Parts: sequence; C-alpha cells; structure tokens
Amino acid sequence: MKNFALIGAAGYIAPRHLKAIKDTNNNLIAALDKFDSVGILDSYFPNADFFVEFERFDRHIEKLKRKGTFLDYVSICTPNYLHDSHIRMALRSGADAICEKPLVLNPWNVDALGEIEKESGQKIYTILQLRLHPSIIALKQKIDIEKKDAKYDVDLTYITSRGNWYDISWKGDESKSGGIATNIGVHFYDMLSWIFGEVQENSVHLREKNKAAGYLEFEKARVRWFLSIDENDLPINIRKKEQRTYRSIVVNNEELEFSTGFTELHTDSYRKILEGKGFGLKEARQSIEIVHKIREVGLTTNGVKHSLIT
Repeated sequence: MKNFALIGAAGYIAPRHLKAIKDTNNNLIAALDKFDSVGILDSYFPNADFFVEFERFDRHIEKLKRKGTFLDYVSICTPNYLHDSHIRMALRSGADAICEKPLVLNPWNVDALGEIEKESGQKIYTILQLRLHPSIIALKQKIDIEKKDAKYDVDLTYITSRGNWYDISWKGDESKSGGIATNIGVHFYDMLSWIFGEVQENSVHLREKNKAAGYLEFEKARVRWFLSIDENDLPINIRKKEQRTYRSIVVNNEELEFSTGFTELHTDSYRKILEGKGFGLKEARQSIEIVHKIREVGLTTNGVKHSLIT
C-alpha cells in the first residue's frame, strides 16, 4: 500500500483522483485546499489529515517523514498556474508527482522540471487519459496499420457550456489557466499528436475569451479544430435535448464514437503509474508546445478553417 497526499481536494477533478487512489488499494494520508468544502473525503478517506494552509500542510508532511511515515506520491489537482510549484514541492518531499493536465503552461517549465527530476531521483507523471480510452486506442491502431501516404482530414469540435462563474474563477484568467485552448483543449491536442505524429503547422483563426479555432497539421493529418464554452455554439439538436456539451471528432468523414468510457480512465492512469508505465515529461511536451503557440501566434485569415468559422 502506497501513501498519497492530494493538493486541491476541493476541486472539480479531485474526486476522480480520490477514487483512483482508493480503487488501487492505496492510502491518502493528507490533503490540502484553501477551500474547506471537502466533505467528499468522507466517501474515500475520512481519516486523512486536512489543511487549508500550505505551510501547515508542508510542515505536517515533514513531521510525518521524521517519524518514519513517507509519502510515495503527491496528487496535484490545483489551478494550472500552480502545477509547477506543487510538483516541485512533491519532489522535495521525496515523493513522485501525479499532476493533472496541463502539466505546466510553458515549454521551458518542462525543461526546468526535467532538471529537478534528475536531481531528486523522483518521477513526474501526468494524466493523459485519452490515450487510455478504448476508442482512441483503436483509432491509433488503425492509423498505424493503414500507413497511408495521404494525410487524414480531421475535424475536432468541442463545446462545453460554462456559466458566468467561469470568468470570475481562475479559469477565466489566461495568466492562470492558459486560456480556453489550454484549459479545455490540451488533452485533445495530446491525443492528436499521439495518433498523428509531430506538428508541422500551427495556425489560429479565432482566439477569444470563450472560444478559439485554428488549424494543425501533423505528419499524418490535417486538423481543423474549434473549442468553445459558449452554449450558443451548441448544435440545435443538442440544445433541444438540453445537453450542455458536444464532443465530435471526424476522421475522413467518419465520426469517432467516444461519448462514453471515461469513468475509469483516471483509475487506469493510476494503475499504469503504479506499474512504472505512466506518462511523464516527454509525453506531455508536444501538447504544451501546441497550446503555448496557440496563445502566442498571430491570428491569420488564410488557410483551411473549421466549418463553424465564417
């Protein structure tokens, strides 16, 4: 049984990590969040120590270590801009880090963490759960087997409605979240690069606070992408069903079905990590490079555009 700590226990994604720790028969010994709405802990680890101040949490971890109770992993579910700092804390504590995506906001942060990883002897893992989704795995296997000379044509559309709270929260602050493409799109870019290879072109046609669109060309695919948190962008048939999310990936005019199969992916990710087969800095790099360029590159009116861009 491994000992875990969790930073960001009150966040949206924390329950998936708590479930993964529980499902893999491990123990949470401490949790941290500046917000105290963490009753979810009772469902998984009611005996875990809980802190609302980082300093007291850090001191507690150090005290446990001196008494012979060592951390094996620190799970990080905090706002994107804090990931780098919390990963460093985990490694300083002698634990491996398991961090939600995006691992960090900028490519140079990956380089710096690589140096710290070498110095500490610990490992940094990230959650890239789409690589474990059966439909995505099947698509990759199909692409690998076909070995076509012509590139695949891909349309990615992801619309996930968010209310007024989004702009007020850290998610609405680009300096903290990385903006819309980073916050809701990074796992799709990772999936695309995993399947279709290295990026050859990255252009952006639309970049607003609540939506973005552009074109990515990989070794094996041309991708038109559109991301939005504006419910007005939802297709009419989705709105009629009173659904607030629309996810679509079309490859050479064939829709990829992956609307289900997400409930166990964090647990599957943890199992891989515990086996020493988790995704690390190397796997995270390309998607971080993609979203960083999407934030920085100038807008263009040229090139192939997504159908939702006029």
